[in-house]
Order: sequence, then C-alpha cells, then structure tokens
Amino acid sequence: MIVLATTERAYPWGVLRSTNASKVKVVLEEKGLDYRVERLSPGNLWKKPPEILEKHPLGKVPYIETADGVVFDSSVINEYLEDQFPEPVLRPKNPLGRARMRMMIKFAEEAVLLGGLPLIWMPYWSDPKDRDTDKMEKGREHLRAWALPFIEREIADKDFLCDNFTLADAPFMALAMVLQVDGMDISAFPRAEAYLNRLRARNSYACINPDTALEASAGTP
Repeated sequence: MIVLATTERAYPWGVLRSTNASKVKVVLEEKGLDYRVERLSPGNLWKKPPEILEKHPLGKVPYIETADGVVFDSSVINEYLEDQFPEPVLRPKNPLGRARMRMMIKFAEEAVLLGGLPLIWMPYWSDPKDRDTDKMEKGREHLRAWALPFIEREIADKDFLCDNFTLADAPFMALAMVLQVDGMDISAFPRAEAYLNRLRARNSYACINPDTALEASAGTP
C-alpha cells in the first residue's frame, strides 16, 4: 500500500490540507489506488526533524512511501504514479500534448502554488484574529493578475487543460480547494470559474473537499 505523508488538520474553523499534497491525493483517487495518509504536524515542516529529512531532504511534504522506496516532490510523485499505474491514463499520448501538460504544471507550481496561493492559504492555518488580511488580499490580487487570466485563456472552450483530465489539472484542484474556503469572487473569469467547478464535481475532489471530514479522507482503511 502507498503511504502519503502530508499535513491535514481539523481546526475549529475548518479542515485544512496541504496544497501540494492535494495534487497527489487526487491522482491517487483518480487511479483508484490503495493508500493511507500519514498526517505530520505542520510544525515539523519548520523544525525539520531527522525522521522527515530522511524521507525528504528538504523537510517538506508530500512524499510517498511505496514498495519501490520513497518518492518526493508532488509533480515527480504524480509522474511516478502515472508510469507505475498507467490506467486510467492521465497523460496525453503525443509529445506535444505531454509538453503542454508539463507547461501547465510548471505554471501552476510557480504562479499559483508558490505564487499567490500561499499568501491566501497560510493565514487560514492560524486563528482568524491573527490573520494578515492585507497579505491575503495581495495573494488574491496575484491570482487576478496572473493565474486566473492564464486559466481563462488556456481553458478556452475545453473541459480540461489538455482536453481530457490529466496530471495538468491536478494542481488546479488545489486552487479549487483554497478558493472554496476563501470565497474569493472570480466571476470576472467565467471560463476559469466554470473549470474550477468542473474540478470540484469530480469524484476525486471529495478527498480534498474542505467539507469532507478528516476521518473520511484518510485513504484505504
């Protein structure tokens, strides 16, 4: 069985999950794989104890433990899962399609998951009275300036970024999760809004849906 190491916590104000680990979790679900979640304390990502550094040399999540060994970095993990478990197919067949998939993932990593999203998402892990609302608004401005116009243009009249659902859509599942919690108005980007709603409608989204209880999203019992 695959073990997914991540940070997931139920706070009085809601259930919160790692954005990068959520990329992996939805792929595990899309593949129908047996896995269980190992929940690490968010504080360990700052302290970086030896037992985590042993699995991920940067002391981050996610990483997975498999019969083959440890694999870290969410995009690398998802490519590994696609190689190791090729059905259902979550990668375009032709080289240009695969290049497009990787470009979409790269944009999501740099402009979304490492760009504006942490400014919005990280404060939610704190008590509401301690949140830096100005920083959160800067994160929203970043999404309005970069991520949402990109999605609006690239999705065009397609259902998903590479026509069918692929690994390219997995990081945008994390965006859908955060914006569900934040409630940011994105009606100025109707195609992007419809796309994120399509992602939320997939069965795999239930594992990261903020309305799903932790005990219902821990993978295989």
